[in-house]
Amino acid sequence: MTVQSQVVTDQIGIPHLGGGPNLRQQIGDVLRASVIAGRMRKGVVYSAPTLAQQFGVSPTPVREAMLDLAAEGLVEAVRNKGFRVVELSDKQLDDITGVRLLLEVPTVAGLATNLTDESRRKLEALYPAARQLVELTRQRDLVGFVGLDRQFHLSLLDLAANRTLVEIVGNLRARSRLTGMSDIDHDLLIASAQEHVEILDRLLAGDVAGVTTVMSRHIKHVRGAWAGRPDREQEKG
Repeated sequence: MTVQSQVVTDQIGIPHLGGGPNLRQQIGDVLRASVIAGRMRKGVVYSAPTLAQQFGVSPTPVREAMLDLAAEGLVEAVRNKGFRVVELSDKQLDDITGVRLLLEVPTVAGLATNLTDESRRKLEALYPAARQLVELTRQRDLVGFVGLDRQFHLSLLDLAANRTLVEIVGNLRARSRLTGMSDIDHDLLIASAQEHVEILDRLLAGDVAGVTTVMSRHIKHVRGAWAGRPDREQEKG
């Protein structure tokens, strides 16, 4: 397969930033979400100057952000050309999802067993993000959805006060690929986005079993419908 020298940037849908603080981080967040959502395509070399034009910034913060993504294992440098998305096998992606289930489900469910006034306040503070995730799916803003979804879940895990866990899960989530999201039924995507609200509802109700069920189903979407494959739960229906 012939590798293209640059991407057609309007297929990524990246925003025009035009400067401001923390550009490197902002650009990295958008590009990471673009990789996960499948908007940055395999077999294409993305040059920093070309991407910088759409961001409305100089190539330097774009190149720095891409180097950060390379350190995370999402992209690889192509000498004198740019960066290419690292391809992962189905087995690797299934393994990542399996580890996420082992780490995230019991951690989040455990939050329901020790609710305090402070933890309740922090959980309630996540409702706006949960509702915004639903709205982003209605708008079909998949890159925005992936970025906010990452923030939501890492903020949830942060309540367990284990920074190492948050860092590990953050890396695992970044290495996931949701290449089937743009093709799945829109109502199904909205329903899965609404699970964020249900997770918070069940946590605040102290419903450990309910949180476990919803979290497990939610994470399995990554290798089910969001990856272009039917969820096992749907196949049984």
